[in-house]
Amino acid sequence: MSTTPSVQYSITMRLEAPATPTTVSHLTSAIEASGGIVTALDVNHSDQERVRVDVTCATRNSEHADEIVSALKSIEGVVVGKVSDRTFLAHLGGKLTVESKLPIRNRDDLSLIYTPGVARICEAIVKDPSDARRLTIKRNTIAVVTDGSAVLGLGNIGPLAALPVMEGKAALFKRFADIDAFPICLDTQDVDEIVRTVKAIAPGFAGINLEDISAPRCFEVEERLRAELDIPVFHDDQHGTAIVCVAALRNALKVVGKRMEDIHLVMSGAGAAGTAVLKLLIAAGLKHAVVADQQGVVFAGREDIATGTNLEWVAEHTNPSLKRGTLKEALKGADVFIGVSASNLIDAHDVSTMAEKSIVFALANPNPEIEPSEAAKFAAVVATGRSDFPNQINNVLAFPGFFRGLLDAGAHKITEEMLLAAATALAGCVEASELNASYIVPSVFHPDVSARVAEAVRRVAGK
Repeated sequence: MSTTPSVQYSITMRLEAPATPTTVSHLTSAIEASGGIVTALDVNHSDQERVRVDVTCATRNSEHADEIVSALKSIEGVVVGKVSDRTFLAHLGGKLTVESKLPIRNRDDLSLIYTPGVARICEAIVKDPSDARRLTIKRNTIAVVTDGSAVLGLGNIGPLAALPVMEGKAALFKRFADIDAFPICLDTQDVDEIVRTVKAIAPGFAGINLEDISAPRCFEVEERLRAELDIPVFHDDQHGTAIVCVAALRNALKVVGKRMEDIHLVMSGAGAAGTAVLKLLIAAGLKHAVVADQQGVVFAGREDIATGTNLEWVAEHTNPSLKRGTLKEALKGADVFIGVSASNLIDAHDVSTMAEKSIVFALANPNPEIEPSEAAKFAAVVATGRSDFPNQINNVLAFPGFFRGLLDAGAHKITEEMLLAAATALAGCVEASELNASYIVPSVFHPDVSARVAEAVRRVAGK
């Protein structure tokens, strides 16, 4: 539950009230007294007796929105008309369309883009399959694939409920990297079936972006598809998160004057995102890490860790001193905390036990492991996955440019070198003169992010 008003719970209300000089200020004051934030106001009708006003305000959640509406209804002379939830309005009819690049005005146009002219293109691809990248949408199109098993912080909500997220992902690909992406929501959570289906649709795409597939199945799905397809396969929950985390931590360490190889890091979460972040941080120079999951600190030999699992890899590559105990206990003296797990796991007191000039990345969505304002009482640098606080660790900083580089290079696979190159490019988007505790990663609307990440990936892919 959000504790501060947010645009995700923004509402627009049509209000009618007496036409007095203080009407508008009276309405806005009532909203603000109820904890809302007025973001827009428009008087759309007025006469000598009454005034009609459309007021948009940010609220904390749906219940808070209802409280604000009730407060306005209680004001004498005020009539509350239609109340619209702006998030639902934005999603009416979906967020994507498919449009032809070419006009179809007459028989000549029809003959060129469809039969009989299209047959010549088909025959050319039969002779040289690589021409599909040149003569079809394949060159600039990827599939955003999910089974709906790990959607945002909502969990296993299924493919239909996952569709709005996949649409949003496709819209971001277009906005930030001019990539055409199609949301593919699979009505199965069987690994074999997912792999078989993605392989079957792969000919129409230049890349596959796996999204919101739960661990540990996501590891097998990705591994098998990478081995069996000749196009790059990218699991954004793993590798997009890892790229942005590595970039952000490099810059945060510059702010506090520490080095990657010297710090002691504690991570909460050993799932898909946590493991990928850990692996890329180790590749970037991290030497000292302890990971905690729902059972406490992960250590080699812990009885519940099965052989050959992802968790076994984590146990073997972290915590060489075999520390045991809880996440809170592990935090004592740590330089960095990265949370990719669940909400409200630590508090300000826990952060106070960390080392001087500590760094906290609380990335659980939609609610973090600790409220940023609480973490900031003791941490020198705080980052979250939220857009309403500074230092948003947002995958959109990585995946559009990363795929742009892959597509431009005609890459067939993804390597660790590419991931590190993307992280380096992303960190470099924050100039030394701009770097501070509240600005360790660029804005998602920074004009150069996607281009610089793409160029870094393209250089590595072209080697």
